[in-house]
Amino acid sequence: MSENLQKVKSYLEELGFSISSENTKEELVVIDDEEKGINNLIIDCEEPILVIEQIIMEVPGKANDFFKRLLQINRTVVHGAFVLDENGKNVIFRDTLQLENLDKNELEGSINSLSLALAEYANELISFSKS
Repeated sequence: MSENLQKVKSYLEELGFSISSENTKEELVVIDDEEKGINNLIIDCEEPILVIEQIIMEVPGKANDFFKRLLQINRTVVHGAFVLDENGKNVIFRDTLQLENLDKNELEGSINSLSLALAEYANELISFSKS
């Protein structure tokens, strides 16, 4: 197991997150915390960065208003952003952090940013998903 992955796992444990799965070869872990809206949050060590991603929803059929609103929401997100996957079919929360000087507070801030964004905008995103 790499030093980076060990450090990330240690921080996650200190923050009270349980790792639901891990792939040491790919240097990634997956965490869940239903109360915080975290579901299959992938935390991936991709030297020199740590990639944090969670699929949020499929892009709705009528997407123009949705995309505009998503960009407006991104303006309020403290860390990370809502982005599209490479196929343009899924909305993902994504953040990247430098592995070299990663600290526990930085990782916690990124995860909390996702939780706060979901708490604030979940109903709105759900309503778009039904359109």
